[in-house]
Amino acid sequence: MLKREAVRNQIIRDCVTWLRIITISLLLALPAAGAGRRNQVAANISRPNIVFILIDDLRWDEIGVAGHPFIKTPSIDRLAREGVMFRNAFMTTPLCSPSRASFLTGQYAHTHGITDNLDRAAASHQLVTFPRLLHQSGYETAFIGKWHMGNDDKPRPGFDRWVSFKGQGTYHDPDINEDGKAVKSSGYITDILNGYALEFIKRKHDKPFLVYLAHKAIHPEVTQNNDGSVNIADAELFIPAERHKNLYAGNAIPHRPNYGRAPEGKPALQRSIGNLPPLGPATATRDETILGRQRTLAAIEDGVGQILKTLKETGQLDNTVIVFTSDNGYFYGEHGLSVERRLAYEESIRMPLLVRYPKFVKPGTVRNEFALNIDLAPTLLSMAGAQVPGNMQGRSLAPLLKGEKVKWRDSFLIEYYSDKVFPRILQMGYKAVRNGRWKYIHYLELGGMDELYDLKSDPYEMNNLITDPGAARALAEMKQEMERLLKETSANPG
Repeated sequence: MLKREAVRNQIIRDCVTWLRIITISLLLALPAAGAGRRNQVAANISRPNIVFILIDDLRWDEIGVAGHPFIKTPSIDRLAREGVMFRNAFMTTPLCSPSRASFLTGQYAHTHGITDNLDRAAASHQLVTFPRLLHQSGYETAFIGKWHMGNDDKPRPGFDRWVSFKGQGTYHDPDINEDGKAVKSSGYITDILNGYALEFIKRKHDKPFLVYLAHKAIHPEVTQNNDGSVNIADAELFIPAERHKNLYAGNAIPHRPNYGRAPEGKPALQRSIGNLPPLGPATATRDETILGRQRTLAAIEDGVGQILKTLKETGQLDNTVIVFTSDNGYFYGEHGLSVERRLAYEESIRMPLLVRYPKFVKPGTVRNEFALNIDLAPTLLSMAGAQVPGNMQGRSLAPLLKGEKVKWRDSFLIEYYSDKVFPRILQMGYKAVRNGRWKYIHYLELGGMDELYDLKSDPYEMNNLITDPGAARALAEMKQEMERLLKETSANPG
């Protein structure tokens, strides 16, 4: 009897001992778990939010901070005043779909494969985009706006929130795909998209977030067919918000010296194509069309102001990287070209690029280095502490944002692949290279029509020096540089 009681007491003592061990272990583990949670929270706090604002077809010189004589963009200008403006920012393919894919992937069009504005929807679902990589690294992500790679508006991988529309969309009462569901919205599209962005920013976020806001504006109101083609007759139709319909009335439109000039020395543009009139004063963009575009920008300006206000009210302004840019430039009658981009001239390949992030950027910074659209993906991944894939062909702009002196590129490649959307540009696929002084354009389908410009003496590209003996050395050097860039970028496949 006593023996059984002793055994029972020993069992009880052993159980109490184990309970004490388990309790102590749990108590010791709690601070560690708390520390881990605190470390994770601290890591999230140290990783910036990102608001990426992409405008459609906005020229680099159409904002106040760029020196436009009457366009008022105080909120957009604030991004430059409190951040950095890149004076020499360019896209590697000056066309909507390829350029948008390059922003997203950090790759040239010949690598990511979105080479034109035709139906590239299926391929676009497969792109490894920087938002997708940020999502995998712990970001909460939203895509809001114009995807523009075919008419497919279904959600793409890597986004927690998806708000988009088919093809080009429409300015009034657009049909929206909201997280995979069809929604008939009411109102002006720029205001609608801004509203979705503000709603996402105001949400309670346990993670850092990305808002990728891609506006329809300031693109014309055209209908995109299933094959990606558009009705060219609509190409001068720009629809501002009702509140801006008379904005800037009476202002004289500034024109560059090459405005309305017949393209002398440009055999590719001097070709006779069907019933199209020769390029010159008669084909230049009408001033009222230019005003229509600039009026559509005003709603974007309103939205940028609202985003800045909301970020401040939610205590997130100075921990948010804000990027403002455009997918390509636009011709306003330069060389007689109208309602077009695609070509390798400055009006088409330049883009505005403003970045605000006080933790990196000294207010009022201006950088003159070549910045490319393929640089934004590696830049934002590196700033977010995420791994940058080795197949990204752009280069992080972070050192330039910080004001560091670093060895930088002194030339870059531009490319365009022919399609049949605009008859004027038939067979004008090209490879081009630009450095600080020279630009060489090699047309892939048009023999004997190449172009060479000395941008130092001829910034408006009116004097083609391709056959000038005095420019022979420069031509040889630019051809060699093109070969180097093509080899370099082809050696780094996607």
